[in-house]
Amino acid sequence: MFSKEETARLRQQFWISFGQYMKPVPSVEGLRINWINYKTGVKNIYFKMDADARSARISIQLTHSDAGIRHLIFEQLEEFKVMFSSEMNENWVWEKNFADEFGKEISLVYFTLENKSILNAQHWPDLISFFKPRIILLDEFWNDVKPVFETLL
Repeated sequence: MFSKEETARLRQQFWISFGQYMKPVPSVEGLRINWINYKTGVKNIYFKMDADARSARISIQLTHSDAGIRHLIFEQLEEFKVMFSSEMNENWVWEKNFADEFGKEISLVYFTLENKSILNAQHWPDLISFFKPRIILLDEFWNDVKPVFETLL
């Protein structure tokens, strides 16, 4: 069992390492990008990478506070589900109503890697291998569909 400080230090070390590993990788448009804090450029739409002591998850989070608008955005995203699944080459989980860690209702599209811990440095190569191709593919997907969401909101 790790102390709070040790847990925070390990998490920080992982994300610094991941950021350094991804730094030379350009976006699909050839631009320099902060992969850890990926900016979609559309309010209330986020790409998130999370890892804890048991698993890792990469997701698209729709956080608009108005459920009707959030559901509209989710339904628009669902229109691209076949394209998304084809680009990602795997089946992600799609949840229109999801309570985040703070109990806030959001919509979520995600993929999880089980039985890997951010607290175990030996798992870090697996975590990097999990996150890297998926965040790059999300960037490619987003490059294709972003204009639809810019005009929607």
